[in-house]
Amino acid sequence: MQTAERLRFSAEDYLAWEATQAEKHEFVAGEVFAMVGARQDHAVVAGNIFAALKQRLRGTPCRPYVTDLKLKVEAADAFFYPDVMVSCHPGDLGNQHYISNPSLVVEVLSDSTADYDRGGKFVAYRKLDSLKEYLIVDIEARRVECFRRTADNDWLLHDYVGEADCELISLGVSLPMAEIFEDIEAA
Repeated sequence: MQTAERLRFSAEDYLAWEATQAEKHEFVAGEVFAMVGARQDHAVVAGNIFAALKQRLRGTPCRPYVTDLKLKVEAADAFFYPDVMVSCHPGDLGNQHYISNPSLVVEVLSDSTADYDRGGKFVAYRKLDSLKEYLIVDIEARRVECFRRTADNDWLLHDYVGEADCELISLGVSLPMAEIFEDIEAA
């Protein structure tokens, strides 16, 4: 992630400023970071996951969101743009600008964000009481790492590779790996 103009904002000022910008920016503890455009494979995989979730969650109180909706992590004083997220919380339906109570967050790795997605961003996401699962999707390795919150508030890794289905226990659905990586040529 690259720093924008080294601007400092309150969360409220950030939201007002961000609404006037052509590009997307994430916000962490007063600092604003410009989002860079995604590669085609990144967009395809995020779209595949969103489409699969949209189909499987139809008729439930859960809604998937893709890329352009912000996630508010109040305990980290942050707003992020996850690649995909799902909220089943009725309180999120009334807010048109961001989600605060996701059950699932998905980040598709890119070279420039991989370390942050696995590190600082995951630290912030873990502060969300509603979050049950966090997926990290590695296109190059054709792997999905599913971090699942346990009853003891620990995070257990479930590693999906090959032909296995990625089980999303929090949502009661599974996603075949072939569907996640559909239209992506092997490296």
